[in-house]
Amino acid sequence: MTDSTSPAPPSNPYLVLASAIALPGSGHVMLGLPARGLQFLFFMVILGWVTTKVAPPDASFIGRHAGGFLIYALSILDAYRIARIRHSVWAHSTRPDSDGAAGGAKADI
Repeated sequence: MTDSTSPAPPSNPYLVLASAIALPGSGHVMLGLPARGLQFLFFMVILGWVTTKVAPPDASFIGRHAGGFLIYALSILDAYRIARIRHSVWAHSTRPDSDGAAGGAKADI
């Protein structure tokens, strides 16, 4: 007898990626990690502010806010990585030949 209750599919990693690019922190909110998204947003603002104070006056906009852009890029990568891992784990656990356990050996060996 098979178990017909399979776990719900996680968010599409590409949708999480697009969301994280469009609005900082929203990718983490889609993944159910709003505190992590808020932390990234907080450090993005703080490091953006710090680099405006440290950067020379003739630096470009990107140069003056480089710390914030760095955290923004790390936030995008982090949200996408979490989404890809969750999707891969879900895809592996719903395979017909999967036993649902951590081991990859079939039961009828």
